[in-house]
Amino acid sequence: MSAPLVIRPAARSDVEFLSELAMRSKASHGYDAAFMAQCREELAIRPHTLSERDVWLAEDNGAIVGFFALEPPAKGVCEVNPIFVEPHLQQGGVGSVLWRKLEERARFVGASAIGLDSDPHAVGFYEKMGCQMTGWSPSGSVPGRMLPRMQKPLD
Repeated sequence: MSAPLVIRPAARSDVEFLSELAMRSKASHGYDAAFMAQCREELAIRPHTLSERDVWLAEDNGAIVGFFALEPPAKGVCEVNPIFVEPHLQQGGVGSVLWRKLEERARFVGASAIGLDSDPHAVGFYEKMGCQMTGWSPSGSVPGRMLPRMQKPLD
């Protein structure tokens, strides 16, 4: 990152790029083509996603480098669905910047907590952001696969 990131709401013109960014980011954990094919539909960001979730992205000098989508609160919990960063920028601070905005947006809509189903490779990131594992959830893409369920209370 050469300058401060610009954080802005996603636009309809961004959805195709965001879907591909999600696939690149997920694949960076070493998943094979067959696994990624199973995930494609669940990871896709569509135009209707922008009206169903609060979707924000990070730009570095005009290039999209990460994004998150936050579902409206249910029983006080906003669901992160999803958050992704370009693979070559992971562990470089983009995710932390996005997470701060995500928490701000969750508080704005009155959430008391943030919840998510984590990729096993991302648990460390979410723990650094203050999340704790609360159990297991079934994958929405891969039958029989269980994902760490994580949550963070908001103060």
